[in-house]
Amino acid sequence: MQLVEPRNMPPAPLTGSTLRQVFRITISGSRVRMRLSNIFSNGPITVASARLARSAGMGVIDPASDRALTFGSDTSVTIAPGAAAVSDPLAFDAPALTRLTVSLFIPSAPSEVTGHPGARTTSYLQPGNVVRATAMPDAARAERWYVIAGLEVVANDNPRVVIALGNSITDGRGSGTDRDTRWTDYLANRLAGDPRTRRVVTLNAGLGGNKVLAGGLGPTALVRLDRDVLDVPGARWLIVKEGVNDLGEARAPGSAAQVAQDLIAAFQQIITRAHARGLRVYGATILPFEGSQYGNAEQEAARQAVNAWIRTSGAYDAVIDFDAALRDPGHPSRLLPSADTGDHLHPNEAGYRMMAEMIDLVLFTR
Repeated sequence: MQLVEPRNMPPAPLTGSTLRQVFRITISGSRVRMRLSNIFSNGPITVASARLARSAGMGVIDPASDRALTFGSDTSVTIAPGAAAVSDPLAFDAPALTRLTVSLFIPSAPSEVTGHPGARTTSYLQPGNVVRATAMPDAARAERWYVIAGLEVVANDNPRVVIALGNSITDGRGSGTDRDTRWTDYLANRLAGDPRTRRVVTLNAGLGGNKVLAGGLGPTALVRLDRDVLDVPGARWLIVKEGVNDLGEARAPGSAAQVAQDLIAAFQQIITRAHARGLRVYGATILPFEGSQYGNAEQEAARQAVNAWIRTSGAYDAVIDFDAALRDPGHPSRLLPSADTGDHLHPNEAGYRMMAEMIDLVLFTR
């Protein structure tokens, strides 16, 4: 979650409208509860009615699955600025790798909204209380999530959670809308299909434009580590896929080398804090970015320095070498052309699949 920037706000006011949002879950369960967030907003938000259903595609729900969510046995909840809310547990059949919808009628909303701009999933916004509607053909659309922070599933068996902490590459920039083709989605598919790892839950904690140290979009990786990783129930493994924005924006002469040192120190802090909570931490190397908006010689040297530390320091419990998998063998400071969206920074869907397929699933049996 982050404060939604003005250019990513809903296409129509949230106030007085129904917001229907779609998301995919990666573990099976028979009881769920929805988490809503107003943590970055500047005023209270009221949800007067909320319903959960299976998605039938294009904003359409399966009406037979439609269920009301309650909050302290009430159908309505008002969330103060800086706060969050969780629904009462709801009996709901939630198979792994299925898409669900949550429909919220919001009679009162603040001018600043908490959300996730990089959803790459279509949300639907229509005036009035239409949370029970099977379809919303007149709704405005946005490829963003607002207010929802997650779905907690009481799993049918003992689940273990892997969390990917990252920036836009983990958030899935370059993947298709409504296609669930981020590298974490491909990883979730592989984990669910392997008997050794079918109980592993995949959570994507990517934020587009995110940085580790300072600036960027949303809270930095160091600031959000507790909320997005360490406080997550069942967290067992952490994949750290961060750093490219810190390096790429270090443009002053000599600054990239200093940022590389600071990144290494920050990664050591993340590892220490995660180990203290019993998590195994896997370091992902930083992908090539020559030819992109980043990519001068100093930035490339700094990237190589950070990657060398990730590979050889022994600080991580294991290394996931995305750089080795996606770099162009003939020009290793660039992305492999077949994996490049064309901006020379973000992989395309083929690249995301390659990232997921090079990960050894044995890492998630330890």
